[in-house]
Amino acid sequence: MNYAQFAAFILLLPLLSFVVLGIWGRRYFPRLAAWLGTASMAAVCALSLYAAFRYFFVDGSVGGVFQPIIAMQVPWLEFGYKNLSIDLGLLLDPISVMMLVVISLVSLMVHIFSMGYMKGEERVPTYYAFLSLFSFSMLGLVLSVNLFQIYIFWELVGVSSFLLIGFFFTKPSAVAASKKAFIVTRFADLFFLIGILIMGIQAGSFDFGMLLQQLTNPASDASVAMASAGFLGLSALTWALVLIFIGGAGKSAMLPLHIWLPDAMEGPTPVSALIHAATMVVAGVYLVARLFPAFQLDAVAMQVVTWVGASSALFAAVIACTQTDIKRVLAYSTMSQIGYMMFSLGVGGQGEAAALGYTASMFHLFTHAFFKSLLFLGAGAVIHFVHSNDMRDMGGLRRLMPLTHISFLIACLAIAGVPPFAGFFSKEEILLAAWQSNQVVYYLALFTAALTAFYMFRLYFMIFWQTDKQYHHHSEGTWSMKLPLLVLAALSISAGFVPFSQFVSADGRAAATHMHWQFSIAPVALVALGIGLAAWLYQRQNDKPARLAASLGSFYKGAYRKFYFDELYLFVTHRILFKMIGKPAAWADKRLVDGAVNASGDATMAAAQAIKGWQSGRVQQYVLVFLIAVLLLAAALFYWLV
Repeated sequence: MNYAQFAAFILLLPLLSFVVLGIWGRRYFPRLAAWLGTASMAAVCALSLYAAFRYFFVDGSVGGVFQPIIAMQVPWLEFGYKNLSIDLGLLLDPISVMMLVVISLVSLMVHIFSMGYMKGEERVPTYYAFLSLFSFSMLGLVLSVNLFQIYIFWELVGVSSFLLIGFFFTKPSAVAASKKAFIVTRFADLFFLIGILIMGIQAGSFDFGMLLQQLTNPASDASVAMASAGFLGLSALTWALVLIFIGGAGKSAMLPLHIWLPDAMEGPTPVSALIHAATMVVAGVYLVARLFPAFQLDAVAMQVVTWVGASSALFAAVIACTQTDIKRVLAYSTMSQIGYMMFSLGVGGQGEAAALGYTASMFHLFTHAFFKSLLFLGAGAVIHFVHSNDMRDMGGLRRLMPLTHISFLIACLAIAGVPPFAGFFSKEEILLAAWQSNQVVYYLALFTAALTAFYMFRLYFMIFWQTDKQYHHHSEGTWSMKLPLLVLAALSISAGFVPFSQFVSADGRAAATHMHWQFSIAPVALVALGIGLAAWLYQRQNDKPARLAASLGSFYKGAYRKFYFDELYLFVTHRILFKMIGKPAAWADKRLVDGAVNASGDATMAAAQAIKGWQSGRVQQYVLVFLIAVLLLAAALFYWLV
């Protein structure tokens, strides 16, 4: 079996699962739907792992450099302008292969966990059909060979996430959350599409290989065109990259397009693990990494990526310290960690810092997928046990849920950056890249790391420690809910020891990773301080958190209310767009446009009423009118001749 067959089956299996379960699942095999969907994803995961082995250890490296492999490419649509066309194909290179492994593995864990979590739901076949569609869309996105193909799958990801977030369609909050996510990401995707068109028209290609080859060659026509053509003092390249980044920022919930992410928690908790851990929210990071050589050429675009990422990381971490909904804390944690990946890509345009930032970002994407999906699935097990999302309804669960407790603790240690867990290694590389490039960003990231340790262990102590409460259940769940926790816990411990830079780097060359233990002293010390503060405040029930919140006053209230971003968006949409623009436009449409159409119709009717007597149907009247007309014509002719 060659790479084309590998990649084709990786895509076709979840697509086939979606079609079969979506059309026939509920009618013919409602009890087997979960098994069929899980078996399909298990096959995809096995194929992805084997493809990764073949690429990284057998065929991918040529002369010590990992080469892109076009597994399949067929022409689809030609524009007739500058030989511009859209082809459909499958691309295998270090980051796409890495993403195949991450997406398929996390998706498989979610499929297995859902077998127990969704047991008893009437629409289980539909749920697994939607999971398959989402997995197909994400896999297609990372395998795309050009910008337009990635946009097609990008929109499919948006549609499938809309379906999954709104799965419980009888809940008004779930319907509202799905619409909110869809509208916000579609708004960002409009800018993405404009950026794609600018890039393709100016550079003469949508294909990643051709595009980057043209842009990185200063003498090429595409490079000259992108650098010279401009608007408002910025080059076409800057505009294209910033617009494309806006699309990525919408999908990855970066400031100020983050408002959909907390509300997306209305979907089933395993869906949150899939969407907000390793797949949808990292699509923006993957997009910037895919175009990284182009971003390196433009300092303005790199600064936008850096500061949006850094501000998003800090902003989300502050809010996460105040939330009481377990899934919302994890949602803002995801936003913060994605911000880490973004600014890691943005720090430094050239040289060692850029190479380190690129590898560190991809490494953190890799490790984050495992410990964040573990956190969400652990939260799902807790919610399944407690029947509440509110952390204030929890406490003392470490005795009743020992496996969930240990796995959740491992995930908290990993995301906090405690050695030797996976998050420590990837975060240290990000901090080192920031230190070498921009020390203001470094100190912001260092403070954010301390906040991460604080809010994650605030979450941990409130759930598993504090005062014991009375619960109706006495079991952690089925084996299908426990097995993914064990697998992801093992990966959260071991993934940091993967020699990641030997496989994924900015130039495709294997590089050695060196730990700077002296550099790690400050981050680890701050993480320990954050954990200690969380333990002092939240390990036992007391009034210290309430007194601290009261002392912070309006700042705490603002953070708890998410700094009023939702209210700001509602004000802009309802008071400005709807009331000041929409209402006058509706009035003009109804009174002027419709009025003009209605007036023309009324005038036509009045004229018809006035002349309808001429068509009476009486032959004598027609003859009389004809005779009068003939006499008038004769008189006029006589007058003209005389």
